[in-house]
Amino acid sequence: MRKLIIFLKNIISIPYRLFFTKISILAALQDCKVDKSAAICSGVKFYRSEIGKYSYIGNKTFITDTKIGNFCSIAGNCYIGGTTHPLQWVSTSSVFHKWDNILHKNFSRFEFDIFKNTEIGNDVWIGEGCKIKAGVHIANGAVVGMGSVVTKNIGAYEIWGGNPAHFIRNRFSEEIIQDLNKSEWWNFNDEIISKYAQYMQEPEEFLKEIYK
Repeated sequence: MRKLIIFLKNIISIPYRLFFTKISILAALQDCKVDKSAAICSGVKFYRSEIGKYSYIGNKTFITDTKIGNFCSIAGNCYIGGTTHPLQWVSTSSVFHKWDNILHKNFSRFEFDIFKNTEIGNDVWIGEGCKIKAGVHIANGAVVGMGSVVTKNIGAYEIWGGNPAHFIRNRFSEEIIQDLNKSEWWNFNDEIISKYAQYMQEPEEFLKEIYK
């Protein structure tokens, strides 16, 4: 029944998507908040999540219980978030906690929170085919290389890659990272961003201008 309701809601939203958003009519959304400037491509499944301005999600990406900031670039075929299982119990099986499951069987219904919120900051780039564990925090300006499997938090302006993903290097000096974080330029309105866009190629010049 739940899947049917989601399907019907997405069908009903098609005219609105076609004329007023950048959301593909072939994307499935449930209980989401999408900024009017954000784009969601074909085949995306986007559940109980939100995405900020000028961010996009590539084809066939699955995202659940995730907050995505502004100016993020998320490539296709990624898997972000998901449910968890109890590790401290006798069994990790979903048939022993309160939630309904694919097996349509519950021997008991003990309290257990299967959802963990994942957070992706602002101006984050996530490459093709990444898998990001539920509950992970990826800070502002970070980059995750294609095909990476992320199970740990990633700091601001860090570059990570691999399986499992590991720290490779920082994008900038510690001073520039701190100043970019402090600036919160991703929250500027369009007019101010347009004013400073000419300096985007040079981080030091960009910071010099906005801190005048």
